[in-house]
Amino acid sequence: MANSNFVNEMLDVIIIGAGSAGLSALREVRKRTEQFVIVNDGPWGTTCARIGCMPSKLLIEAANAFHRRTTFDTFGIRGADQLRIDIARVMQRVRELRNDFVASTLNATEVLGPRAISGRARLLNANQVLINDKKLSAKNIIIATGSHPIVPAEWHVPGNRLLTTDTLFEQENLPTRLAVIGTGPIGVEMAQALARLGVKVTAFGSNKLIGGLTDPHINEVALDLLSQEFPLYLGERAEVVLEPEENCVRIRTSGVDIAVDGVLAALGRRPNIDNLGLETLGVSLDEQGLPPVNPTTMQIADLPVFLAGDANNYLPLLHEAADEGHIAGLNAVQEEMICFKRRTPLGIVFSDPNIAVVGNDFRSLDRNDIVIGEVHFDHQGRARAAQCNKGMLRLYAKSGSGELLGAEICAPAGEHMAHLLALAIDQSLTVGDLLGMPFYHPVLEEGLRTGLRNLAAKLPAVSESDLASCDAFNAAALD
Repeated sequence: MANSNFVNEMLDVIIIGAGSAGLSALREVRKRTEQFVIVNDGPWGTTCARIGCMPSKLLIEAANAFHRRTTFDTFGIRGADQLRIDIARVMQRVRELRNDFVASTLNATEVLGPRAISGRARLLNANQVLINDKKLSAKNIIIATGSHPIVPAEWHVPGNRLLTTDTLFEQENLPTRLAVIGTGPIGVEMAQALARLGVKVTAFGSNKLIGGLTDPHINEVALDLLSQEFPLYLGERAEVVLEPEENCVRIRTSGVDIAVDGVLAALGRRPNIDNLGLETLGVSLDEQGLPPVNPTTMQIADLPVFLAGDANNYLPLLHEAADEGHIAGLNAVQEEMICFKRRTPLGIVFSDPNIAVVGNDFRSLDRNDIVIGEVHFDHQGRARAAQCNKGMLRLYAKSGSGELLGAEICAPAGEHMAHLLALAIDQSLTVGDLLGMPFYHPVLEEGLRTGLRNLAAKLPAVSESDLASCDAFNAAALD
């Protein structure tokens, strides 16, 4: 229940939601005032730790470890066909480590005593919140209520056959045949991981682009590699029909009709804003029911209310949610609003090979004002040594100046190259600047250097006295 001690107080801040954004806001608020409460509806602990980033990576790591056996014969390691996987133990480990990660997030709120309130909150106006039938007032309100998986209303699939990322990691076993519907980042990750764990996966996506990619060349490479592990049907919406007499669920498109034992909904997440009372703020709401939010301050219009994290549907990623909570927490206790420059966009899909989009994506760029460099990893030396020689990287730079603008990746070690490129873009580095930096031999990042050299060949030449002009050997053993 909302603590009655606060009912007659004017608090400085009420934080609604204790996920990544809420905890980030809490950290800043606590530094500056003790006149606050944080309220959370449902389990405490962040989406990332409980049902998102961390348990999904635990599942992916198990899947990739088991899949590694398919390369053993090439390395001269025999007996891989004798290896077996214990799915129950895999899922048990996922939950054990997941629970440990969740416990680490609870430390921030367990010490708050009555200032941490379990219950549902609803806005009454820009300074008042109804929490468990108690009215609490505050000078500022931070909304960080997170999101929930999208499941179409027309899917009449019982809970024992319908999975989302909210429920997948609670399973003690996995279905024999599974349809993954949705081929964004989560759909791609889970489809590949489950297929590698032995589930007969079929993936469906209404978009022909997968994993957040916008570059058709990278998308084609990603589709080719993934389709070697499980079938994908893209470009139209799949129909989901329960067939009780056949004891299955049927998935239908114009070109396929298959029976599966279960469905994983991977259609994205929707902000938790239902019955939150946003309409009481007196500002216009869009078709999703969201108010206008300034991404540099997290302020809703000119009100003392801030909307941060997945709840605003801006960039539903943990590092962005943490930033937004930080921004909202600071601005909620400042006399004057602080405008923040947001970070270089960075999105990573933990598929194999990694998929990543850094900086400006291909779709957003003016093709008449850019040059493009690319590299395939099929013959890259270190990649061949590790039996991960697959994938492609494309780089985009300004014509003339060579300033790096963005990249799309489906390549080994893509998550690490994406971070290097994000740092470069953030610092407005040029292709020449990057080529003037050291690349050790032999590393996968030499593939990135090959792509940069391909790009440099389309830009004005640099001085011969500049090490950025040092060219390739054109030998796999050396480049």
